[in-house]
Amino acid sequence: MVIPLEDAKETGIERLLALVTPDMERVNQTILSRTTSDVSMIPEVANHLISSGGKRLRPMLTLAAAGLCNYAGQGHVKLAAAVEFMHTATLLHDDVVDESDMRRGKLAARMLWGNEASVLVGDFLLGQAFKMMVEVGSLACLEVLSSAAAVIAEGEVMQLAAAKDTETGEDDYLAVIRAKTAALFGAAAEVGALLAERPKAEVAACRSYGLNLGIAFQLIDDALDYGGTSANLGKNVGDDFREGKITLPVVLSFRRGSQQERDFWRRTLEKGEIADGDLDVAIATMRRHRAIEDTVERARHYGAMAHDALDLFPASAWKLALNDVVDFCVNRVS
Repeated sequence: MVIPLEDAKETGIERLLALVTPDMERVNQTILSRTTSDVSMIPEVANHLISSGGKRLRPMLTLAAAGLCNYAGQGHVKLAAAVEFMHTATLLHDDVVDESDMRRGKLAARMLWGNEASVLVGDFLLGQAFKMMVEVGSLACLEVLSSAAAVIAEGEVMQLAAAKDTETGEDDYLAVIRAKTAALFGAAAEVGALLAERPKAEVAACRSYGLNLGIAFQLIDDALDYGGTSANLGKNVGDDFREGKITLPVVLSFRRGSQQERDFWRRTLEKGEIADGDLDVAIATMRRHRAIEDTVERARHYGAMAHDALDLFPASAWKLALNDVVDFCVNRVS
């Protein structure tokens, strides 16, 4: 089985891809070797998702941050694989919690093997991730990634608590995505600098870059769910709406809307009473209140902070490539 990198070859990240491809091939080999198990269902479920595409930004961030900080060892490959395993595990778990049918344009693993298998294979991948962290031998990196795992789980619970709650505020929602999405972006970049034993300021800068990039990335995903296409989203447009998810475009629309519009959001998202044409009504309501546009503007704000975090580093091909990634993530709605 081959893990394709073609999906990453899109305008905006070619520079990064050119720099990390040799190491990403080693990461892919590591991923494949670590999904081996005598229990046949484990590699079947894991490889179904791992081989289904995706841009693999998180492991590439670990490799790029190590390059930015002039790391000369080999530990970044295992840590990048560990980061990808952590991400894959959260996707397997997310699809069960959200009752999602599709993932990256394919049937979700839970639809093929069931919820139980998806959860347990996710746990297997987390276990393999921590094994690789221990093998690298950096206690600091282990602390960062294990802390991120805990924060991600907290974010999932926070999201569950806020599910279908149209009274959720913007600050509450941003707290969820900082934990659920941005924490792994931040940790992925931070461990690259930690491996290189860089000064605290540079480690903090890499973490800030990843965190702000992760927030921007998720906000653009939120906007794309109502203003994008299935091709650039990797799932069906309107999935968040059908699953009753409270995302920033909903938060802004609810806050700015009339009583009649708020009643619409309560019916569709809180009660789950969705009729034909309701998605079109939701999108029209969001556009009337500039909720999608303002979500994109907030993403650009966090993207700018990610750019600023890199100012600490001297000019290099790695810095240029990491700046490209920010622009790529934010400009997916263009």
